[in-house]
Amino acid sequence: MSSLVSLHPEGLGALDEAAELALATGRVTEAVSSIRERRGAGSEFLGWIDLPGEREGVAALMEHAASVREEIDTLIVVGIGGSYLGARAVLEATRWRRAGSGVRVLFAGHHLEAHALQEVVDAVGEGEVAVNVISKSGTTTEPAIAFRLLRDRLEQVYGPEKAARRIIATTDRERGALRTLAHRMGYRSYVVPEDVGGRFSVLSPVGLFPLAVAGCAIEELLDGAAAEMERCLSARLEDLPAVRYAVLRDLAIADGVRIEVLASFHPSLHLMAEWWKQLFGESEGKQGGGLFPAAVDYTTDLHSLGQYLQDGARILMETFIDVKSPPPGPSVPGSVDDLDGLDYLAGRAVAEINRVAVGAVEDAHRAGGVPTQIIEMPDCTEASLGSLICFFEFAVAVSGRLLGVNPFDQPGVEA
Repeated sequence: MSSLVSLHPEGLGALDEAAELALATGRVTEAVSSIRERRGAGSEFLGWIDLPGEREGVAALMEHAASVREEIDTLIVVGIGGSYLGARAVLEATRWRRAGSGVRVLFAGHHLEAHALQEVVDAVGEGEVAVNVISKSGTTTEPAIAFRLLRDRLEQVYGPEKAARRIIATTDRERGALRTLAHRMGYRSYVVPEDVGGRFSVLSPVGLFPLAVAGCAIEELLDGAAAEMERCLSARLEDLPAVRYAVLRDLAIADGVRIEVLASFHPSLHLMAEWWKQLFGESEGKQGGGLFPAAVDYTTDLHSLGQYLQDGARILMETFIDVKSPPPGPSVPGSVDDLDGLDYLAGRAVAEINRVAVGAVEDAHRAGGVPTQIIEMPDCTEASLGSLICFFEFAVAVSGRLLGVNPFDQPGVEA
């Protein structure tokens, strides 16, 4: 399979021209080589490079997930940050492929709002429920509280022994409170890879198990990711969109840009943008540097933040995600009176109109002085999303190297 993600930076003007020169410099070559050769700060956390092609255990995971799916109506995933964001993003983006079928997936442990958490706990007993608790340590406050509540509720509804069979723990191989509890209670468990940080873990059992239970096409996801990772590890730098993206962001910082806005015209990609925000925010936001990652949902936000994007302070760049063949939808019907003046759109697919909006908004913002670029995906399938995930992961690793920070730690979070 060839890579599925492409980059169109024409809207960056002089920055794109500067990128051609920068790609030939030793600084960029060294940044990329250090990732490919697995050296430099944080190199012990480069295991995510292997995840797309490392299929050992995936077949067994999928078989287990299929058996769980046959027995339950609802899976509750407990986790925070990288322990849930990636899986939730892929689930939301591919929901259209599973319409009317599959297991309902709920999420808990990513906040401390009592009412919302109670609603998830109350789902236990409404049909058949299983819980996938994801935590390397088992002591992170938000998921630990949520799991206490859910475990207690499961034991009330099913009894301790049957409740244990409905709990799947994804945690450290040997250490931590959750690993100890899994051993003690006999929970079925999966391992959080030692050499993979949470925000890079979506293609490990952290993300794959809940996605498989939900009925996502796991092999397609990994195939798309593997094709992109192969390109990142072997292609010439000038032919590598992920590296060009990292270089363009680095040049934008030098040009005074402080914020990158990721703009999507597809509500189903909202959570993918949330995953991207964590990936880049935690990886780059160190030592007073990095671009602040923000996101907007168009066309909705054209009617709110659109004013600022078009006419506000010129301290930002905008990256559009464009989907060439979006999920199917309705066409605009004709009318008898045409009071709204939209009969000129009668018979046109709403998806087609949305795609026209992509170009129109980019043109308007570029004319308003916003540096823009487009990341293009062929569709919203698992394969395309796998490719996009690896595109961003490799890009942020190179970007961190260019910034001179360790892109694989998170001292600010720990503080």
